[in-house]
Amino acid sequence: MRIPLSWLGQHVSLPADITPEQVHADLVRVGFEEESIDRFESTGPIVVGEVLSLEPEEQSNGKTINWCQVRVAAPGEKAADGGEDVRGIVCGAHNFSVGDKVVVTLPGAVLPGDFKIAARKTYGHVSDGMIASARELALGEDHDGIIVLSRLGLDPEVGEDALELLGMHDSAVEINVTPDRGYAFSMRGVAREYSHSTGAEFVDPAFALEIGTGSGFEVVLDDQAPIRGRKGCTGFIARVVRGVDPSRPTPPWMVARLTLAGIRSLGLEVDISNYVMLEFGQPLHAYDMNKLRGGITVRRAQPGETLVTLDGNERKLHVEDLLITDESGPIGLAGVMGGESTKTDDSTTDVLIEAASFDPISIARTLRRHKLPSEASKRYERGVDPLVASAAAQRMADLLVELGGGTIDTLGANIVAPFEPVSITLPLARVNGLLGTDYSDAEAQGAIELIGCTVESSTDAAGKTTLNVTPPSWRSDLLRPADLVEEVARIVGYDRIPSVLPVAPAGRGRTRAQRLRRRAADLITAFGFDEVQNYPFVSRAQLDACGVGAADEAGEEVRAVRLANPLDGETPFLRRSLIAGLIGTAQRNASRGLTDLALVELGSVFVPQPEGEQLGTDSVPPLAERPSAEKLAELNASIPAQPLRLAGLLLGDAVAKQPGESAREYDWADALEAAKTAAGAVFAELVVRQGTHRAFHPGRTAELLVSVEGELELVGVAGELLPELVQNSHLHGRVSAFEIDLGRLIELAPEAPQTSNLSTYPAATQDLTLLVDLAIPAEAVRAAVVAGAGDLLEHAAMVDDYRGTGVPEGQRALTFALRFRAEDRTLKAEEASEAKLAGVRAAEIAFGAKLRD
Repeated sequence: MRIPLSWLGQHVSLPADITPEQVHADLVRVGFEEESIDRFESTGPIVVGEVLSLEPEEQSNGKTINWCQVRVAAPGEKAADGGEDVRGIVCGAHNFSVGDKVVVTLPGAVLPGDFKIAARKTYGHVSDGMIASARELALGEDHDGIIVLSRLGLDPEVGEDALELLGMHDSAVEINVTPDRGYAFSMRGVAREYSHSTGAEFVDPAFALEIGTGSGFEVVLDDQAPIRGRKGCTGFIARVVRGVDPSRPTPPWMVARLTLAGIRSLGLEVDISNYVMLEFGQPLHAYDMNKLRGGITVRRAQPGETLVTLDGNERKLHVEDLLITDESGPIGLAGVMGGESTKTDDSTTDVLIEAASFDPISIARTLRRHKLPSEASKRYERGVDPLVASAAAQRMADLLVELGGGTIDTLGANIVAPFEPVSITLPLARVNGLLGTDYSDAEAQGAIELIGCTVESSTDAAGKTTLNVTPPSWRSDLLRPADLVEEVARIVGYDRIPSVLPVAPAGRGRTRAQRLRRRAADLITAFGFDEVQNYPFVSRAQLDACGVGAADEAGEEVRAVRLANPLDGETPFLRRSLIAGLIGTAQRNASRGLTDLALVELGSVFVPQPEGEQLGTDSVPPLAERPSAEKLAELNASIPAQPLRLAGLLLGDAVAKQPGESAREYDWADALEAAKTAAGAVFAELVVRQGTHRAFHPGRTAELLVSVEGELELVGVAGELLPELVQNSHLHGRVSAFEIDLGRLIELAPEAPQTSNLSTYPAATQDLTLLVDLAIPAEAVRAAVVAGAGDLLEHAAMVDDYRGTGVPEGQRALTFALRFRAEDRTLKAEEASEAKLAGVRAAEIAFGAKLRD
């Protein structure tokens, strides 16, 4: 909201030396954020001049200019720039004549756009200044003709300051108005708030009018489809003014104020409606009485109806749109924009003024549906004072009489919107309890009364005071005790609220699941990964490539949750895997030259409901009313499962090439080790076996499992991505990845993880090499050895996988490094060898493994 200071000063007492910066500071004190300060850019000697002579001269280019002699100061006196009182000026406009008084910019003046005025030779003459148009002064769009002051109803003295005459020494402050304070979209509301801040005397313009009424004009409020049980229109004030002179211009002071407020001057009738809207906060609309057909009906749109709005666009109407109609059909989108068929124009003499009260929700939906924001809808959707409509209509009628020469007719309508004030009970002790302040009861009650509330107080036997508060009509945002507490803080002063760091109560903190999640994230980033966050939206191609594992048949489309209103039509699905997002992030980084990447993401995936349980769009309840408890339960039940996953992607070199050391590329082993590290953070031990996954290389894929009550449960996958997928993603080299169901691992994590005691006895180490068939997974062989070796085996790790000379065809030699230790003694070599051979026997029984010599 932009507030011209001269206008503000009409409603509240401003100091004579007030500055825009001080007004900003005063309004900030009551909660309005400052935005900017606006001034007219024209400076320097700009004066009233009188045309003494005018000689048309046709130029070689076909253009006719006027060589003028213009008096810019009283005879014998120096002009404002110190020069002669009569100047020769070249002017290309032709809308003036000898004797007219005009606006003259003298040398030294600067116009908007840093256009500096100087005496210069043009068209064979030295033009000692310029006669200005409205556009050149940034007062309007008219550039074809210059400003003739007599046609604006002005007869100033020659040499008078034209900027002062046109109201251009004014300035405006702009403030940010929050959505809950719609009353501040008016001079009336801001002046009241300035009074609250400074104590300056405020005069409500709505109470300073003698308000008349009209009757006999038929207005019907016929809302057959109220939203949430609330009628779209609750009040409609109509006044008629006849005999308005359409040729009369808008006075300069009004043009200047509208311009500073950010609204273009469009003609007297429209300018007056905008002026009153800015002054009172009540949107108004003017109809040409001679274009109306019968009375007015306010109703909802019917299927198939259209309306050409004032911007010239034909709009297809929705059945929820609230319309202003006459016998010809729709003539306006209620509270948003009027219609083309009944607008006022240069021939309008009889005007019907509309000041209506519309439901904020209805207006908000209409303007968003048609993407048609306007100054009127901006106020209606935030709530307009229902009791100000009559005063606003009267103010506009009075201005049409004063400035347009019209006469107020007795014809009109007077449907006043009902005002049903809410009653709020506020125990005064709650003010300091919520704010942590030491406001006195008198301060709190005084602040509530100051904003216009009616207050009744009562005191109980314990001496505690309770207020029964009735907010004023212009404060529809005050609905509960907390709203009143906020007003007390705002009026008494935010500076009275102490800065105290609250002390958290004992026993609070992260939940166990949150601690484990944070532990996993910290450990995997310490492992060398960079954490990223991707959007959960994927395309069908990404979904089919990375969505699920081998459990789905090859070629089958992956089921996923599809959004009804996706941000991007190319990515309408919710992800089933985090890998697709990591591939996209790697692609963007690689395209910018970052080729060595270790990326990790912690986030949710979305698993759709089983067939038949997913809600369709036809099951979504209407927005006009609150759904029943049963419907809410059904909606909640339809929300897809969202398990927590942790995924990583590795690309490029794990170790960069450097003197004395060769580069080493990331491979599947790095991905597998990262997955084990992340699982270990939540005390899970992964079992690894050969597997398949649609996004991974068929021969370099490991399924990750955990033991649950003796059974193995699949919780993730690791390995090398499918080369075709890597190529289609415009990545280079081998790309490895892993993904684990971190949420499930956290569920399975023990409440008190078991730890082993550190033995003080030395370990016995031995190596073991077994010959097994190529088809047998190495992890399965290791697991058999561990199970057979018993409790003395402390650690077993595969250190070599040899295939070649000395190994039978179709087999491989797996070498394991074993470490044995006893907690109560030093092991003998024979004990370690016996345990190792027990492991060999177990592998032989399970897989036919043979000990290699």
